[in-house]
Amino acid sequence: MSPSTVTAPSGTRTGAAAPPPRRRRREAGPGGSRRAALLFLLPLLVYLVAFYVYPLLRNVDLSLRDYTIRAFITGTADFVGLDNYREILADRTFGQAVVNTAVFTGVSIVAQFALGLALAVFFRHSFPLSGVLRALFLVPWLLPLIVSASAWSWLLNSENGVVNAALAAVGLPTVNWLTSPGWALVSVTLANIWLGIPFNLVILYSGLQNISADLYEAASLDGATGRQQFWRITLPLLAPVSAITLLLGLVYTLKVVDIIWIMTTGGPGSSSTTLAIWSYREAFGTGQPDFSPAAAVGNLLILVALAGGLLYLWLQRRQARS
Repeated sequence: MSPSTVTAPSGTRTGAAAPPPRRRRREAGPGGSRRAALLFLLPLLVYLVAFYVYPLLRNVDLSLRDYTIRAFITGTADFVGLDNYREILADRTFGQAVVNTAVFTGVSIVAQFALGLALAVFFRHSFPLSGVLRALFLVPWLLPLIVSASAWSWLLNSENGVVNAALAAVGLPTVNWLTSPGWALVSVTLANIWLGIPFNLVILYSGLQNISADLYEAASLDGATGRQQFWRITLPLLAPVSAITLLLGLVYTLKVVDIIWIMTTGGPGSSSTTLAIWSYREAFGTGQPDFSPAAAVGNLLILVALAGGLLYLWLQRRQARS
């Protein structure tokens, strides 16, 4: 007897078993997938526009107008074109600020990277208390900048600083670290190097952990010395991490304001004035804010940082092709 001939109970359908109800499936299609992707990207786009695109455009607009406190109150500011850029380029502070920025940034990045790399290579070999020592090297990174700058101001104080006391104890002449035009930039650069070493140490040490120990073991079996292993293995394989470390150091050092402002306020005169300090002083440091020239100086710093980023991308593509 086939199932189709079975007499069904009253009130039920006869014949073959009813197929399960079809589930309605909503076909997304290419259009639906695109809309879903845009919805997921929407928060990121809103964030980028609100916190990156708008401030940049606002800063460019600020540099092309004559904004004063009165203009902010009235809401109207005259459009002056590139006059603010001509003004800052003609200012005698510009040349000094560019030289100071180049020296402060270049020396800081090179010293921070060299010392950070040396410490990373040193800590690569585990030994008793290596973890404790690494943690101690991170202390400058954990301190608020105002605390670090105040500590360095006290250390380098001309009258009662620890450094001058140590120099006097060994019979050396004392130095006006913060008030001498010849030493002010050196002092703030030393403080910035001290602050940047932990960051370089952490990034480079992490990069070293990705280099296989088998390479060093094979090199040792081939008779390679420690110096040859560093130049032939460590440095080439650490190049990608080194590049991003130097780029981040460049971006960070270009916009350093806290340390210099607290220690020397860019002085004496303009001896320790960088472009970032000059921009801050024009906007907030004189009691007579001049926002438009300050914005123009800030845009120049953005262009320098952008050039560094483009150089990094070019090097990355060149390395990928090779």
